[in-house]
Amino acid sequence: MHHGSGPQAFGQFQYPTSPLVGEKRRREAVERVTTMQFDRHGTRVWRQAKTLLDSEHARRAIGSVQVPYGTCTEPSNVAAGGHDCPVRFRCVGCGHFRTDVSYLPDLEAYLADLLRNRERLAAFVNADPWAKAEATPSDDEIARVRRLVQRVRQDLDDLTDEDRAQIREAVALVRRSRGVSLGMPRIRQPLPDLRPERTG
Repeated sequence: MHHGSGPQAFGQFQYPTSPLVGEKRRREAVERVTTMQFDRHGTRVWRQAKTLLDSEHARRAIGSVQVPYGTCTEPSNVAAGGHDCPVRFRCVGCGHFRTDVSYLPDLEAYLADLLRNRERLAAFVNADPWAKAEATPSDDEIARVRRLVQRVRQDLDDLTDEDRAQIREAVALVRRSRGVSLGMPRIRQPLPDLRPERTG
């Protein structure tokens, strides 16, 4: 049970002013964020945190690669530096996908994009049914992303105010040092806001 004013206690955060983050501080931030890591079903994988931390500290050099809203351990995609996904970047449907609390803004933006694209395609009339069907985000993908967002938010809600503040600081450091440039389908850049709002 957490203390304080609930979802608003997590609030907005600001990135650190200095672009240089000491290795020790970055390592501590990575460790804190990695303890809140989830698989594609939203299952917390904290029991594997030590193994995950070791690969994270090595910048996922062995066995994983960064993707827009998590990490991927699929061997051919890792070998190709994230440019050879067998499931065409449908990460939330793949057993090789992991995400953590630092990707919450990206997951929220992705969910919003999926919902917007579904609405836009439903109203689009100048396409064959098969083309619309292939371009329309599936209900399964939308449900999976929604469930992941809700699961991460739930874990944030369960933290004490002190733990939430430490996670907020760690997330800011990790996101600042991440520097995503993956050369794959881009999602809208989210605002750095980790307020645990509810998705309907």
